[in-house]
Amino acid sequence: MLLQDEQNVVKWLSQYGALPRSQMLRMLQKPKPTAEKILRNLKRQMQIADVSGGYYIGLDPMCKPDQRTVLAVWVLLKFIDRVDPMAHYAASYPSQLFFLKENVGYEVVVLYAGEENLLRLLQPEEDLKYIIVLPHISMAKGLRLPKAPCLLATVNFRGEEEPEVIFYAEGDHAK
Repeated sequence: MLLQDEQNVVKWLSQYGALPRSQMLRMLQKPKPTAEKILRNLKRQMQIADVSGGYYIGLDPMCKPDQRTVLAVWVLLKFIDRVDPMAHYAASYPSQLFFLKENVGYEVVVLYAGEENLLRLLQPEEDLKYIIVLPHISMAKGLRLPKAPCLLATVNFRGEEEPEVIFYAEGDHAK
């Protein structure tokens, strides 16, 4: 029988696919040595495996990471201390991820250049907010945002293992 933290890791990987090891360590919200031990135990029990030489962790070594989901999880990690471990999961297309924070639902939508029209597929609901992740904030000028509260974000790696996630309010995209 798996411990609760171990069950969480297996659940997250089953719904998101392979994720960077650094994300899994952060999602566990434990001191790094404790989080590393949880991952080691799961590997020893053959519940998880290294993917791409250990940069990613997945349920099996053949898992392919989805880069949109990886970016969405970086956004989630900015709020992880206020999100229950079971209150986030994969969302319906075109969104990548849904999470509940302080009784408000958030959907994270990752767009690449030229995909601005995907926002038309969103179906806003009451008490739902969107975080729209863009490759560059200048792309925001061409967006037709849904009729719901929206936050824009960029995820910039700048050669670091953990990227910088920058949030912009709806009117900030003139920068």
